[in-house]
Amino acid sequence: MIAVRAELPAPPLVELQGVDKVYGRGDAEVHALRGVDLGISAGEFVAIMGASGSGKSTCMNILGCLDVPTSGRYLFRGVDVATLTHDQRALLRRNFIGFVFQGYNLLPRTSAVENVELPLTYRGVERAERHRRALAALRDVGLEGRELHTAAELSGGQQQRVAIARAIVSGPDLLLADEPTGNLDTARSLELMRLITTLNQERGLTVIMVTHENDIAAFASRVIRFRDGAVVPGKGA
Repeated sequence: MIAVRAELPAPPLVELQGVDKVYGRGDAEVHALRGVDLGISAGEFVAIMGASGSGKSTCMNILGCLDVPTSGRYLFRGVDVATLTHDQRALLRRNFIGFVFQGYNLLPRTSAVENVELPLTYRGVERAERHRRALAALRDVGLEGRELHTAAELSGGQQQRVAIARAIVSGPDLLLADEPTGNLDTARSLELMRLITTLNQERGLTVIMVTHENDIAAFASRVIRFRDGAVVPGKGA
């Protein structure tokens, strides 16, 4: 009789286990997160929602290795991030995570292609190679022909596309988007969300997005809601 080995399910790409985050002490103590359990698989597109002060931004900062839990564990591909040194966490951010913020955070007097090259510069990629990859990333976000435009010569929607190109140029496993449409009108917001959805569906890029807008969250395959520092039990949790 031949034994059949059952394949174990892949661990989540990112996982929070009983995560608390406390700021301040004594009377000034604030519990930003309270016992958060959360797992997100590779290839998912997840929206995180909640009122101001609900804990969603603190959660994103921990997922992006910009902050650390007070207690509990954050696992990235099964590795406890707390066991990494400061430099190792910086390398994890640089090599595996792309960031997009509400503010585009572009260098204003620098061309689009030079802005996109920046992460590769920090990684020590040779000049010709980083230029080639930056041009390809700009094509991927629909900005072919605008590579030499500075931020001042681009619309808000185009600037956010440059920011997305910069976030994906290193080939990250995870894209963290914090209110990416917050500065855009409705038409540009929908264009941007269609782009992010395409990156998720065609490239398998895992996307975690904070938003307060239901129509933007509707692009995600799962919505997780925070309230008072905890995940609201329900369908998306």
